[in-house]
Amino acid sequence: MIWKNVAFENPAFLWALLLLPFLVFWFFYTHQRNAAKLQVGTTKGFELKKSLRAQLKPFLYVLRLVAIGVLIIALARPRNVSISKKTKTNKGIDIVMAIDVSGSMLAKDLRPNRLEALKKVAENFVKERPNDRIGIVVYAGESYTQTPITSDKNIVASSLRAITYGQIEDGTAIGMGLGSAINRLKDSKAKSKVIILLTDGVNTAGFIDPKTATELAKELKIKVYTIAIGTNGMAPFPYAKDRQGNLLFRKQKVEIDEELLKHIAKETEGKYFRATDNVKLKAIYNEINKLEKTKIEEFKYYNYQEQYRGFVFLAIALLLLEFVLKNTVFRSFI
Repeated sequence: MIWKNVAFENPAFLWALLLLPFLVFWFFYTHQRNAAKLQVGTTKGFELKKSLRAQLKPFLYVLRLVAIGVLIIALARPRNVSISKKTKTNKGIDIVMAIDVSGSMLAKDLRPNRLEALKKVAENFVKERPNDRIGIVVYAGESYTQTPITSDKNIVASSLRAITYGQIEDGTAIGMGLGSAINRLKDSKAKSKVIILLTDGVNTAGFIDPKTATELAKELKIKVYTIAIGTNGMAPFPYAKDRQGNLLFRKQKVEIDEELLKHIAKETEGKYFRATDNVKLKAIYNEINKLEKTKIEEFKYYNYQEQYRGFVFLAIALLLLEFVLKNTVFRSFI
């Protein structure tokens, strides 16, 4: 039984408090029964104003009842409880997100486009991984590290928001993106190393074969989750700019090398996903978040400060007060 920060070690004793109303009833019942009675025609000649001591006589019994109640509380053993917590992370995970930033990532089959939809979902993913280290690699026709692996989630989130199209040569170098991510993790001491590789096309650039990079990831025991982003069928792709520099769009067929992405995921014991809209993209990152859980142990330390002694002393003081008053002030009425 807990009340605020006070706990009772033996709460069953508190049921004895229910006896107090019966003791009050018994007192008044026996008091009236034992009182002397005289039957006369009229009591006017006997009417006397009761003295203050006579009126206060039941106070002795009240002291005894309060003392009994306080002793019952003492038997229940009240004590202050303070809880301190300490968490320990036993299984750290290092994660690198390899993000395709080619021109096709501006396609509007996801809202407002593939790249912006990804950045929003990825940022939420980062916020939900407080105990892991995360890095970012971006790639198109080439690749580079946007953010080294770090535990500072504010830096990672800020880097995600800063990703834009046109930072590097256009194209889709999946092998180079995967290779750069592997390079970030090869010296990691984490018990679990994960790459989330996202693309919306076919490997058309770069000097690293994606399958060669896959073998390297497998050798280093790096798990790769691959995500193909893009609707099935046709989607509005950018193809040129107008005189004001605004992108022009036209419908084109979505082409993604799903076989390659499935191969990468299978060989590294990861998993392949297909995000055809914003809802599915969010669901994919939620699933990865659940699959890659960091093991956290929480230790609770309970500090107890016994309080029953104060109740015992109070009960003794009340009983002593009753005894003193009974043998002094109220002696002639006993």
